[in-house]
Amino acid sequence: MAAPFYLKKRYTKVNTNEILYFLEQQIHSVIMATVDDSGLPVTCAIDIMDSDEKGLYFLTAKGKGFYNRLKKNGYASLTGIKGNDTLSCVAISVCGKVQEMGNAPLQRLFIKNPYVKEIYPTKESRQALTVFRLYEGSGEWFDLSKKPIERVSFTIGNQEKEMQGYEITDKCTGCKSCKVACPQNCIDFTVTPAAIKQENCLHCGNCLRVCPQKAVVRRG
Repeated sequence: MAAPFYLKKRYTKVNTNEILYFLEQQIHSVIMATVDDSGLPVTCAIDIMDSDEKGLYFLTAKGKGFYNRLKKNGYASLTGIKGNDTLSCVAISVCGKVQEMGNAPLQRLFIKNPYVKEIYPTKESRQALTVFRLYEGSGEWFDLSKKPIERVSFTIGNQEKEMQGYEITDKCTGCKSCKVACPQNCIDFTVTPAAIKQENCLHCGNCLRVCPQKAVVRRG
């Protein structure tokens, strides 16, 4: 397989498969959240063991509370980070629907992740394992190592892409009151109304707060 897009520095024209592959290969261990019977979030560390055009694959044991929460709610969210510190990190967040795949994909996951056999060393002990796939959802690539920052939104499966962040409407007069308030200098004033460069926006909301014309609206 070709080198991951991150290594090629191809940030602006990436697809979902490349991002999921980076999550699997370069990050691998993520924090995943589910919801308990009281509606409260519960997190745990999970390894992303495979990825393809159909989603992300991970496994768990059927006796765990994590398994029961996945089965009951059919939904999970996750975040993984790669980097030495905050200003050098790439973060990927994904949330969406999950489904149990059973033990059919186990052999493939064992081949790609041989360390699992150290945790479950015998055939009998592996009977507890089952594979889940996150097959429909949305996510975001967030790169703090670039200046300005860079973010890429993506979807998995049939999930419709939802617009997030902020947008400048026709009420804009081009007064540039938001220019100083924008921490990433990502507002284009060469057009009227001014336009936010969505791929560089922090979603901080400063532009909405300071606009005297109330020309900025929140998306999503």
